[in-house]
Parts: sequence; structure tokens; C-alpha cells
Amino acid sequence: MADHLQSTTMWGGRFTEPLAPCVRTLNASLPFDVRLAAVDIEGSVAYAAALRDAGQLESDDYDAIVAGLETIAEEVVAGAFDPHPGAEDIHTAVERRLHELIGDPAGRLHAGRSRNDQVATDLRLYLVRSIDALREQVRHVQGEIVTKAEGHKSVIMPGYTHLQPAQPIPFSHWLLSFFWKLDRDHERLLAARQGANVCPLGSGALAGNPLGVDRERLAAALGFDGASENSLDSVEDRDFVLDLLFAASLLQTHLSSLAGTLILWSSGAFGFVTLHESHCTGSSLMPQKRNPDALELIRGKTGRVIGHLTALLVTLKGLPSGYNKDLQEDKEGLFDAIDTLRLELPIVADVIRRTKVNAAAMAGARAPDLLATDLADYLVRKGVPFREAHHAVGQVIRRAEALGTSVDRLPVSAYREAHAGFDADVHGVFDVHRAVSQRTSKGGTAPTAVEAQLERARAILERSRTEETP
Repeated sequence: MADHLQSTTMWGGRFTEPLAPCVRTLNASLPFDVRLAAVDIEGSVAYAAALRDAGQLESDDYDAIVAGLETIAEEVVAGAFDPHPGAEDIHTAVERRLHELIGDPAGRLHAGRSRNDQVATDLRLYLVRSIDALREQVRHVQGEIVTKAEGHKSVIMPGYTHLQPAQPIPFSHWLLSFFWKLDRDHERLLAARQGANVCPLGSGALAGNPLGVDRERLAAALGFDGASENSLDSVEDRDFVLDLLFAASLLQTHLSSLAGTLILWSSGAFGFVTLHESHCTGSSLMPQKRNPDALELIRGKTGRVIGHLTALLVTLKGLPSGYNKDLQEDKEGLFDAIDTLRLELPIVADVIRRTKVNAAAMAGARAPDLLATDLADYLVRKGVPFREAHHAVGQVIRRAEALGTSVDRLPVSAYREAHAGFDADVHGVFDVHRAVSQRTSKGGTAPTAVEAQLERARAILERSRTEETP
């Protein structure tokens, strides 16, 4: 029985009974951590070199181990790697395959190494590469935003607060608001990358490596910024996973906000945009329907991504110091969050590129009272305190409502009844292009201000195209 246990696990020497089948299923992480195969092999190659350099591995054994690992890496790339069903995790599966290929030298690779520091290393390597891919995808969405905004700088639409018409803004100004949200997301992803790019390998199970392994050299070989400072912290730390899940949750929230707005604006009640048919589905009952399912699913997945962050926080909050098997729960949610974003971001980019902007519908929705604040500003420029001006304009709006007309159709006398500061030129306020153009401060709606935004956005994208990965 003991021989059987040793042949199917990495830890069976002191056991006489096998795991119960249901416990084996509960314990196994191979179904989801198999995606770490490539980085697990990469870490093992580097660790073999560290053992050799420390005098713990003969050159012949090192050469055999590396050759075997390279063969497994080729199998992974070709989709031919077939883990034994008894392997509980990817580390066991790779080691078992290595033993099949090269025999006894495979057993020397694990000296001084624990699956605790091994999985932490694998996960960090995987995360760094995944973040780089996500950052590139975010930049692609930002690029589509800039292109779309550049083509619609003259389109003026109602801006909203509380979903109520508020003030006129250029469509390009609205769209660029998401460029800056995504830019902050990009920075958060970069910060998460920096937090993940620390090497725990060589920490052992918790107490460090006793074989003289040079951890800084090992970290450099794997492309990390450096080695972790404390072996115990190394194996229990999952802050870097939380960093990514937080960044992913906020990015997903921004995508949900964009999706929700486009869903609303594509509805018959607004008609501000028309979604491309490739991003919509139909109804099994109502032939006329064009349902924005792609955007609805992006919005709908937000709860799940945020849930992964919450789930891991709750998992970590009560753990005693050191590695605990609970930490195996760090992967499925993380992988799902990454997969979700990598699927969605290209769709969002394509939606932005192919969605039609209906300038006429936006113009038709611009009611004159969108310029109520401009009426108050009209008085302010004449020295009237804003609160007084605000009250006077409110009286004008109420008067128009009582007469069943729009505020721009009131005679000057009605304005002067509300405040003596109104003159014959008051109706000039109701020029939306003039109103938009007056807001010239940084971040404002004036054409010069929007163009300045676009210039800064283009500069950010250009730097990303030319900069090297950190």
C-alpha cells in the first residue's frame, strides 16, 4: 500500500491508507491549475540551474532534467501533454512526466523546494504575463475611443446627471470620459504587475532553502524584479492576487458602465446610437427585436468578477500564519476574472468602432432648458451673485412651464420680471455651440479643451506603443 501511495502522490511515505475518492476530488487542483504548466516548467528549469550552481545537482543530471522539461514544454505547446488522472496538481503532473522521460534524476529536482513556494512562483509568473496582455487590450480599447471621438467632435448631445438632462456636451467629451477611466485601470494593472513581480522560489515550505540556492540570481533568471524578503510571508502572501482582482473588478465596473449607457442610448426611447448587428441578437418570438446581448452580458458579468475579489478576501481573513490549503481557492476566481476580461475587451473595442452615432437624434433631444445654467451664468457675468441668479432662472423655468412653452420662447419681459439683469440679448444664450465653447478650462467641453484632451490621450497611446514592458 505504501508503494502505491508513493507512486501516486508526492507525500505518501508516511501514509498507509489512500485518500478517500471524494477527498481526492476535493483536494485536486489539476482541473484548473493545468494552465500553469508552461510557467511551472519555466520555474523548474531555473530551479534546476540554481541547484547545479549551488553544487547540489551534477551536470549530467541537470542536463537530463532540462532536456526532459523542454520535451514536456513542447508537449504543452502542441497540446499533447496528458497529465496522469491521479496527479493532484500541475506540479505533480509535470514531475511524474519528467520521471517517465528521464527516470531517477527527476527525483533530484525537488530538493529544497516545496509546492508552497512553487505554486506561488507559478502564479506570479502567470499573473505578470496575463497583466501584460490585459494592459495591451485596454490600450486597444482606448485607441478606439480616441478614433471615435476624433470623428464626432462637432456632435452635441444632452449630458445627464441622475439620468435627467443636465447640460449640453460634445459626444466626444462623453466618450473620452471612458478613456480616462480606462487609463486609471491601466495604471492599476501596472501596479498589480509590480506587486506580482517578486520571486518566492527558494522559500521552501516556510523556512527557506537549506541548500545554498542564490535566490536573487534565481529571481533574475525568471525575470522577476527581485526575491521576496521573508520565506514565511512568501508562501502565504496572496496580496498580489487581490491587487489584480481589485484592478479587474474596477475595470469590469467601468466596462459595465459603458455597456449600460450604450444599452440605454440604443433603445427606442433615446436612439442616440445604433449598435452593429454583429453585437446583437434577436428574439425567438418577436421578429423586430435587436437585443444588445453582448453589452448586457458584459454588464451582467460584473457581479461575478467583483464576487471573486470578495471571496478571496473572506478566504484570507481568518487564516493562521503560514501556508494553508485554503489558499488553493486563489486560482479559479482569478483565472475566471482574467478570462472574462480578455474575452470582453476586444468586444468592447469593436463595439466602439462599429456603433453608429445618431447626431440628429442627439440634437433632437437637446431641450432649451439644458441651457438653464448658462442663463444663470449670463447674470453672473453682469455681477449678480450666483445664488440670486440661480433663483431668478428657476422662476423663469417655472413661468415657461406654467405657460406651456419652452424657456427660449419667453419674451424678454418675462425674463425681466424674474430679474432686471436680463436684457434684449438674453435669447443669444440658447446657442448650444456657443454654450459648449465657453467652457475652455482644462477638461471642459470647448472644442479647444476637447482637442487638448485628445492630444494628451494620443500622447499616452504613443508612449505605450514605444515603451518597453517594465
